[in-house]
Order: sequence, then C-alpha cells, then structure tokens
Amino acid sequence: MKRLESEGYEFEAAEASFDVLIRKQLGLHRPLFELLEYHCSYRRSGEGLWNKCEATVKVRVHGEAEYTVAEGDGPVNALDAALRKALKPFYPKIGDIQLDDYKVRILNSQKGSAARTRVLIDSTDGHESWGTVGVSDNIIEASWLALVDSFEFKLAERAQRRAAEEEVIPLVGAPA
Repeated sequence: MKRLESEGYEFEAAEASFDVLIRKQLGLHRPLFELLEYHCSYRRSGEGLWNKCEATVKVRVHGEAEYTVAEGDGPVNALDAALRKALKPFYPKIGDIQLDDYKVRILNSQKGSAARTRVLIDSTDGHESWGTVGVSDNIIEASWLALVDSFEFKLAERAQRRAAEEEVIPLVGAPA
C-alpha cells in the first residue's frame, strides 16, 4: 500500500480500485480478461474538418481471443468503446456501466511532459457510483488502468451478488 501511494496512487476517491487491490492481495480476484495488447492513434485532416481517435484492443476472454477496433472523441473514449466491444459478448451488463467523470492530475510537474499522471474515473450504472484510479508516466496507460478497475469492480460485484442469491434458494414445500 505504501509503495503504491509513493507511486502516486490515492484511494480516498477510488474505493473500487482499493476493493480490486484487496481482492488481488487475498487471492480472490478473477480478472475479466487477459490483455494481449492495445493501441491508440489520432488522425486529423489537413483542413481540420475531422478529428478521430481510434483504439484497437486485443484480449483473451475465457480462452477466446477478441480483437476489436473503435473510434471515439479522444483516446480514452476510443479505448473505452473498443474494450466494451470486446467484452460485451461475454459480459452483456457492461453496457450498464457509464463513465460519469474523468479527472487527471499531474503528480511531478517539474518533469514537464514526462510527468507521472494520476487518472480518477467516476463510473455509474444508474443506481450506484464508484471511483477508480490509475497511475502511470503515460496518461493513456493510467486511464486504461482506471477503466479496467471500473469494469472489474462492478462486474465482480454483480457476480458475487448473483452467487449469494443462488445460495439462498428456498426449498419448495419447506416449513417457513
């Protein structure tokens, strides 16, 4: 914990990332997917008529490789769209999760454009809200880490809730 905080992590506003971290430490974390690679690019026309960000995501889910491409208003929006596209066939409820707020903090500004970045993402499913954090020297990587924590936190929470509900199945004809 102290090492992560010294790297720039802050968990006060990122309770979901803290939950995922604890699960990893306890050996209870089940990743949604294995990241194989991702890539973001930006294209701008000479006239400034169109600007596009494109992201490709290659992941392995339940042994199956998924390779998707999506466009967005910016690199994080494009990554979000490409990751959702890859995961939706396996986790349909991912469509309920929406990015609600996105904050960037430069941690060591004296390094200029090589500064370490902290990204905080607030997400919602329309009923609950949660926060996640990512830290990296690369703003796209920091955003990716926070985005993945958001999805893993909520989908793991739903899976736990479903499992708990299945354990409490009343016996038919049993006395109340």
